[in-house]
Amino acid sequence: MPGRSGSSSGSTGFISFSGVESALSSLKNFQSYISSGMETASNVALDLVETQTEVSSEYSMDKAMVEFAIMDRELNHYVKAVQSAINHVKEERPEKIPDLKLLVQKKFLALQDKNSDADFQNNEKFVQFKQQLRELKKQCQSLDRDSLDRTGKTTRLVEQNEPKVGQH
Repeated sequence: MPGRSGSSSGSTGFISFSGVESALSSLKNFQSYISSGMETASNVALDLVETQTEVSSEYSMDKAMVEFAIMDRELNHYVKAVQSAINHVKEERPEKIPDLKLLVQKKFLALQDKNSDADFQNNEKFVQFKQQLRELKKQCQSLDRDSLDRTGKTTRLVEQNEPKVGQH
């Protein structure tokens, strides 16, 4: 039977992690909500660029993407910390059961200490968002130049073909 015996009390010291693992599974499901939020913010930002709405609105979407990326990173770190703590206790089978909350907190903080702004370079959705934004801006700028060129040509053609006042 899995578990361990306490040498002094003679009782069986079995640790069940089913509740923790169930909660961890729920946290992992939350990652899909973060992903949906990132997709929505990305779509809104792209729509803002396409409709040539204020740059400050686009900046707000960029900030929202950063916030989602931060949430995603922190959630991933927390899940890793919980999994690491569970694995530690399962493998070590200490005589005295450690404070899991404290153990998770220490592991989480150790992961958080390694954070840098460069982490966003690795977030797939954030990188995709920035690429799509750059490409769409290039397309919009190109369309604007083409539109201005055509408008200028049309204006010159109209001016050339208009009858001059006083000429018959």
